[in-house]
Amino acid sequence: MKLRALIFCQLLAVGSLAPMRAHAASDAVQFGEDIIVTADHPVHDAVCFFCSVHAEGEITHDVVVFFGGVHIDGKADHDVVNFFGRTTLADNTIVSHDVVNFFGSVRAGENTQIGGSLVIMLGSLRAPATLSIGKDRFVQPGWVLWVPFLIFVGIIVIIVHEIRARQRRRMYYPFPPQL
Repeated sequence: MKLRALIFCQLLAVGSLAPMRAHAASDAVQFGEDIIVTADHPVHDAVCFFCSVHAEGEITHDVVVFFGGVHIDGKADHDVVNFFGRTTLADNTIVSHDVVNFFGSVRAGENTQIGGSLVIMLGSLRAPATLSIGKDRFVQPGWVLWVPFLIFVGIIVIIVHEIRARQRRRMYYPFPPQL
């Protein structure tokens, strides 16, 4: 009886680790496999974990990507959100609402239109003067996080170096030197 229960638990654990594709009506949800949207197959929502979204057609709602890239060469009718990746908006791309990017970069092409806000947290923006943003534009560069972090790490390195140097001096000179 215990052996059957153990085998059942192991099969259940292995089965739960296998990625499964979502079967919503026109949504594209992937884990580890890129989502490609063509002009003849529009997608409602595109959600991607550890992969990228390449849209040459229309996405009729949201695009959400974790640890991957977003490349839109067409139209996104709602929000584009990217965590830890690059967002590329090709020439003449239209995003109806917001573009949000955390810990990554946004590159926009000529005549790109963003209907809502552009928010970039701890990343960078490369855009021409023809970029049109309907509401707010907020870009917080990555150095705001990295410079204080590197200063903190430098202080820790100096403290550790001085403690080790003091310990070495004690080991080689256990007594004060004789004059």
